[in-house]
Amino acid sequence: MKVNTLKNPWGGAALAAFLLVTMLIPSQGLAKIRVVTTLPDFAQLVEELGGERVEAQALIQGTEDAHFVDPKPSHVVRLNQADLVVLIGLDLEIGWLPTLLRQCRNSKLQPGSLGYFDASTAIVPQEVPLNVDRSMGDLHPGGNPHYYNSPIEMKRVAEALSARLIKMDPEGASVYQSLLETFRAKYAQKMKEWTTAAASLKGKNVVQYHKNWVYLLDWLGMKAVGALEPKPGIPPSASHVTKLLRLVQSQNVEFVFQTIYESQRLSKVFASKSGAKLLVMPSMVGSYPDVKTIWDKWDRMIAMLTEKK
Repeated sequence: MKVNTLKNPWGGAALAAFLLVTMLIPSQGLAKIRVVTTLPDFAQLVEELGGERVEAQALIQGTEDAHFVDPKPSHVVRLNQADLVVLIGLDLEIGWLPTLLRQCRNSKLQPGSLGYFDASTAIVPQEVPLNVDRSMGDLHPGGNPHYYNSPIEMKRVAEALSARLIKMDPEGASVYQSLLETFRAKYAQKMKEWTTAAASLKGKNVVQYHKNWVYLLDWLGMKAVGALEPKPGIPPSASHVTKLLRLVQSQNVEFVFQTIYESQRLSKVFASKSGAKLLVMPSMVGSYPDVKTIWDKWDRMIAMLTEKK
């Protein structure tokens, strides 16, 4: 499991003084629900589901690895001022988020509170291990946490998130319900487009760098036949890549998937020797300049997968 050793970015006295000042600053205009998310996809989703009744900020960028986040004083301040925190869950942020939640001194955001929303509780987890120990690498006891790469799971998150916003702000219920219906209509339209465009991908074999793509592959009917990481979270080695090449040489691997923050050195070697196409996929909103929404993300993924070599 990837765990950061997190130190308080400020001294205790300085942090307490700053938080006191920020709490005394009067708010202006409509009292919006202030939402802080770990994933940029969630921040965009909150804005889509909440409209003018919410304001959302993400703690990480689409080019960062959510396992590893450098804590900043601004993270503590954002969380201190928030009404709701939305996280990936399944222990993906275990190395840094719990400490930030303690440091922010905001009782509304603690586990079990209305302002704590673990999005993984809305999805159907895959790859739930029967047993976990350190020798197995970065396995997550509750299942694979990269569900945000599947529109099916993100629709489940959207439904649950909308219900949470209504619970926190019942006066805006009609607004949230209307925005959710708009989301559902767009989802149905886009799913029809994506499913039609991706029909030829069913059954194609893929090698992953890290197992980020399990939910995406399940949706598209594609098959993972190996991973460049010898164990989850363990960087690829030349010996493992060589061994993997021998294992999959007769399986007609079409693609190698990885994210923008993972090294391409051995990925390129594997793709070249196997005849597969290396795709640096947009795993999060903001991973590419033109990927500004979750819809952009899957548009880009499907375009990359169906582009002719």
